[in-house]
Amino acid sequence: MRRLRVLTWHVHGNYLLYLSQARADFYLPVGSGLGPGYSGRGATFPFGGNVHEVPVEAVRELGLDLILYQARTNYEVGRHRILSSSQRRLPRIYLEHDPPLERPTDQKHWFDDPDGLLVHVTPFNALMWESGATPTRVIEHGVMVPEHVRYSGEIPGGITAINNFATRGRRLGGDVFDRARRDVPIDLVGMSAEQMGGLGEIPPTELAAFMARYRFFFNPIRWTSLGLAVIEAMMIGLPIVGLATTEMVTTIEQGVSGFLETDLDRLVAGMHRLIAEPGEARRLGQNARASARERFHIDRFARDWEEAFALVAGRPRGVTG
Repeated sequence: MRRLRVLTWHVHGNYLLYLSQARADFYLPVGSGLGPGYSGRGATFPFGGNVHEVPVEAVRELGLDLILYQARTNYEVGRHRILSSSQRRLPRIYLEHDPPLERPTDQKHWFDDPDGLLVHVTPFNALMWESGATPTRVIEHGVMVPEHVRYSGEIPGGITAINNFATRGRRLGGDVFDRARRDVPIDLVGMSAEQMGGLGEIPPTELAAFMARYRFFFNPIRWTSLGLAVIEAMMIGLPIVGLATTEMVTTIEQGVSGFLETDLDRLVAGMHRLIAEPGEARRLGQNARASARERFHIDRFARDWEEAFALVAGRPRGVTG
């Protein structure tokens, strides 16, 4: 049986790279002046041969099996702009990357579709969204890091990886980062990191090796999904320091794989401990790696997505290629 043909948008490049490990063919619309999501494969990520670009004007001619929406604008605007009426009736999934951003407990999701499937990336997000009659499931992240990259931790300080940090406000914890950085050496990488005195953007294929040299990974974000950078850092053996909020509290075990606090003074004290005790940092990092390999393995992630595709497309479960 041939692989399923899935149309989706390029919204989160790292996530799309990991998603493309599933046995399916992915088609990315390409066009200018249409807003985010229409950049195609781009040149940043090493996508395989199952990720295809298609000009937006040719999308209506594609024989597709399933539509995977990943952003509100793709669902509310993009589907009417580039899909045919028959394609809009195809089996459909909405992948929600975030927790509710307007009201933490009472925001109803705009993908109100009893015949579709709403996929959340963490159990916390699924708990917080009001999904109505739309079927839901959770597919937790899966990541890949280069096999040869392992924690060395020789830099006695922390590393934080957030894109466009300066413009994203308290939700992403810019003030938390500044508070910690007053007392602890912490480097910032990501797009436009220079605006906050950071080092700039590191190519995704080089980020794991870059982070591996630091003593710990610091996640200052108050309210978001569990970041892929956190999991990638765990996977190479960095201990994690962060706020005890959202899905972080089920991911990092206190004093075992890192330190989580809501008290910033205690959080900074944990950072100082990791700087002063490199052996302890290595122990916590080894535990973080073991936990990540068990929970966030790319094979499990790909299998979960293949099952979701098969379920929505009406194929026998597990039959996607």
